[in-house]
Amino acid sequence: MALSANIRSSIFMMLGMGVFAIGDALTKYSTQTLNLGQFMFLRGILCILLLVLIASRQGVLHRWRDTLDKVTILRGLGEIGATTCYLVALTHLSLAFVSSVYQAVPLAVTLGAVLFLGEKVGWRRWLSISIGFIGVLIIIRPGGDGDGTGMNAYALLLLVGVCFTALRDLSTRRINMQIPTALISAMTSVLVTMTGFVMMQLNTGWQQPTSTDLLHVGIAAVLLIIGYHCIILATRAGDMSFASPFRYTSLLWAIVLSYIVFNQAPDQNTLIGAAIVVASGCYMLYREAITGYRQRKELRKQKNVSA
Repeated sequence: MALSANIRSSIFMMLGMGVFAIGDALTKYSTQTLNLGQFMFLRGILCILLLVLIASRQGVLHRWRDTLDKVTILRGLGEIGATTCYLVALTHLSLAFVSSVYQAVPLAVTLGAVLFLGEKVGWRRWLSISIGFIGVLIIIRPGGDGDGTGMNAYALLLLVGVCFTALRDLSTRRINMQIPTALISAMTSVLVTMTGFVMMQLNTGWQQPTSTDLLHVGIAAVLLIIGYHCIILATRAGDMSFASPFRYTSLLWAIVLSYIVFNQAPDQNTLIGAAIVVASGCYMLYREAITGYRQRKELRKQKNVSA
């Protein structure tokens, strides 16, 4: 039986979220023995090689100068901040906790689009954003005991990472559509890899990785590329309004992996807060789909009248 475009899109989205979650679990596990900066550096080198190979096969490598415009560089800076904050927090907090807070990214992107891009948002989506951030506060619990399940410096760093991720996504909307995706990803990987190199030097410097370390880094790099590829396929296969809610399956992956790999089960507050954030995000996506449907319907009416 042939699958519809939207079903294929949702499958690719869930696979992409699963691959990212597995990669995060592997990163958290590997950085117990390997310097985080060195891990970022080694993984980045492999990602750059893979992306350059992809760009070369697509015949777009000669256009690398196109990525040197200010919007693409701004996106790269957002990626640096997002990756650094996320990975540092991940090494000190549970995977389920980190993933729960990061479910607020769509809410932060919508808020940023209103504040900086002038997009119009009705009272329902404002209410959804507000409720979603209340959910985040329930997760991080200001005044908590700081044991990785409440507010501490790493939880605050995670919130800063959410803001950087929103900056990255908002900048992506402004990038010239003629610039190949592989080149944008390669340029971003170069910046993140350089950041990893600096972090490595500021920490313990270069440490001779074991063969197991190199295997983990290699797998993490491949998973990262596969995850991005799944997201691209999900975006192109069907309607984004249908596929986007399946991004939240990353939380399910994270909870399962956090328990199986690290024996860290999320507490009640984390689960309640995450449920509120996910529900708010899904409602916001629903409202966006309704608004888009009404706009398309009105456009068809105008075309029929003019005809």
